[in-house]
Amino acid sequence: MAVVRAFSGIRYDPSQVEDISQLLCPPYDVITAVEREALYARHPHNYVRLEYASELLGDSQTDNKFQRSAQTLERWLAEGVLKTEATPTIYIHDHDFEFQGRVYRRRGIIARVRLEEWDRMVVRPHESTFAGPKSERLDLMSATSADISPVMALYDDGGGKVAELLRQGSGGEPELATAWLQGERHGVWAVTAPELVAALARAFADKPLYIADGHHRYESALTYKRERLAFQPDAPGDAPFNFVMMTLIDFTDAGLVLLPAHRLARGLTASNLSDLRGGLETFFEVTPWQLSDPDIWARVDTFLKEGAVSQDRLVLYGLDETLVHALKVKDFTETDKLMPQFHSEAYRRLSASVIDHVILEKLLGIGGGDQEARLAYQTDRDEVTRQVSGGNYQIALMLSPVGTSVIRSIADVSDRMPRKATYFYPKLPSGLVLYRLV
Repeated sequence: MAVVRAFSGIRYDPSQVEDISQLLCPPYDVITAVEREALYARHPHNYVRLEYASELLGDSQTDNKFQRSAQTLERWLAEGVLKTEATPTIYIHDHDFEFQGRVYRRRGIIARVRLEEWDRMVVRPHESTFAGPKSERLDLMSATSADISPVMALYDDGGGKVAELLRQGSGGEPELATAWLQGERHGVWAVTAPELVAALARAFADKPLYIADGHHRYESALTYKRERLAFQPDAPGDAPFNFVMMTLIDFTDAGLVLLPAHRLARGLTASNLSDLRGGLETFFEVTPWQLSDPDIWARVDTFLKEGAVSQDRLVLYGLDETLVHALKVKDFTETDKLMPQFHSEAYRRLSASVIDHVILEKLLGIGGGDQEARLAYQTDRDEVTRQVSGGNYQIALMLSPVGTSVIRSIADVSDRMPRKATYFYPKLPSGLVLYRLV
């Protein structure tokens, strides 16, 4: 089903820098303004200058961060900082990282994949998106004529055919190996042998792909393709803009770490909070736990993990200075009544859906356009509590984790989870390879 192809990627010239780990950056959607400045200072060729260039006073339609990214790309190509592969390549990427005292390895395939409209069910989304990030990503794509960072997608390698091909392609030392930096390191093999490239392409011919992270990037690429086709209706099917750069990962990969995105809310009135206290008991079994309990957070973590399958457990922090509240859905048929009925049963049974529709929209009145201003999303539980204790947000709603099987079940029925329902940790790095759309 999926059309997976090699491409002549653009990469840093290793002879130009001693350690490429100094040049990589996270994707734009997790880079704060402070982190962006730190990345600028880390190295003059750090990839953040392409991925998420700084705004300046006086920016205009013709002179802005997107144009600066485009100018930087052209300059680095001219100076030899970046070089274009002479041969179409598929890349094997091993991403090692530390998480909760363990070291994981996640293996991905970086390739170009033919863009498909959603109704064809070749590429399947699982999460809703915000308009702002899509607009920004399209502006960057239009300015640079490039995919600056890849979409992350999952596939089913039943039988292990792809794994065996990757084993063949990753023999010996990687072509690129970074040092450990902030708990991560990378190894990349460039696969150019025609028979192996062709075998990898054939292995995906009967597989759908499930977007794990990068829905905004994929939707922006679809829009970019439609715009280009409007001006070039006779463009060949293999025109670069008909494809998008992806990192493909097996559903069963041992390095897939999927975290819940907890909700933080602010802008709540005393009346909002009073209504919340009473309203919760309509839908949930509410159990208060003392914050002074020395094992309180271990108790919270266990409670949420036990709800990973049932998706009926939430934790509320911040409503009371001395308590944290454990919430368990009493009856999903009651919470269902407050959700859009066009959504699937799988959607209506998600803890993220219960939070968004029942608590945020119904009980607190946070919905529609004010969500982006009044809500934040955070995967780190310690940071969640700091944000509330420090007064930046009033309450936090903590979710149970979601497994990849739930992502598949949502996507297979053409439904989507609420926005920011999942977080694959860590994010794919930006800067290993770039795909030019011209």
